[in-house]
Amino acid sequence: MNLKLGDLAPNFTAKTSQGDISFYDYLGDSWAVLFSHPADYTPVCTTELGKTASLKSEFDKRNVKVIALSVDSVESHKGWINDINETQHVEVNFPIIADENREVAELYGMMHPNASETFTVRSLFIIGPDKKIKLMITYPASTGRNFQEILRVIDSLQLTSNYSVATPADWKEGEDVVVIPAIKTADIPAKFPKGFTEIKPYLRMTPQPNK
Repeated sequence: MNLKLGDLAPNFTAKTSQGDISFYDYLGDSWAVLFSHPADYTPVCTTELGKTASLKSEFDKRNVKVIALSVDSVESHKGWINDINETQHVEVNFPIIADENREVAELYGMMHPNASETFTVRSLFIIGPDKKIKLMITYPASTGRNFQEILRVIDSLQLTSNYSVATPADWKEGEDVVVIPAIKTADIPAKFPKGFTEIKPYLRMTPQPNK
């Protein structure tokens, strides 16, 4: 399936390391990170899942549920989780989908024949409470993901979904944001009482409104 930003994330049922799930039921009214791995017992993925587990409190405070996917079985996942916990000094605290028939991988376009006919590449989706896809990133199998960037993007998405702002290059939580062009300069003081700086008529900066 050729998914695009703003598309409804496909629902599915699947076996996972924490039991059978229906994806939408699992999400509830939360945000979600769904991310795939080429296979169990792969070195880079071991570090990624360990990092994800270590960031549980960061995902929790953002109302984000995390769910991973690999093409191996539940039993394989459980053995791998033991290795992840041991080597990364964590407790894996989120489900890993057992996508042995590649059904979920095909739904989300995680199979890239140029890279592999059988393994998923490192695809990552951020999905909003409205079940729509807000971000898609695909990494090559050789490159581990930057989870601080994923948290940064979630912060931006959640902020910009509630306020008429955008976030500039390299923005981090607490920094100034951009007032979107649709707002007239004369209307900014009423919407953003913390003040603003007009750098150009199309480039107006204001303090992060929810801080």
